[in-house]
Amino acid sequence: MRIGLYPGTFDPIHNGHTDIIGRAVKLVDKLVLGVAINTGKSPMFSLEERVEIIKDDVRGLTHGAEIVVQPFEGLTMQFAREIGASVIVRGLRAVADFEFEFQMTAMNQQLDREIETVFLMADPRHQAIASKLVKEIALLGGEVSKFVSPQVRDRLMAKVGRA
Repeated sequence: MRIGLYPGTFDPIHNGHTDIIGRAVKLVDKLVLGVAINTGKSPMFSLEERVEIIKDDVRGLTHGAEIVVQPFEGLTMQFAREIGASVIVRGLRAVADFEFEFQMTAMNQQLDREIETVFLMADPRHQAIASKLVKEIALLGGEVSKFVSPQVRDRLMAKVGRA
């Protein structure tokens, strides 16, 4: 069984994420969405909320593969080994993403050469989407429907007091 790991903070999950997930499940038998417990960031949604939102948002994206949403803390490579992943899936939006991901992949290969990193280019419709920007738009009274699913939009609007 080929297991893939798509790690991220997913605060909140947006259409760019779901596009990558929908394509990644075609490459693996099981895709683990690793929801990072990142103490360096101050997420808008709690870990429990993010896991719940992601589970709701990815229903119907399986394409025959199993999707598991699981929180993790610490090194991505350590978590990948724990779940038996042979592939880490990453999305690329722009050159800036590539530079960061290139360095991260080189370091990850030093930690474990048996786990490959696969990059999926963002669909051009989603290249500008970032969770940070989606949250900022919502906080400043803008409309986020173009960037997230209706259920994520509703949760986001409730969180910023615009339900």
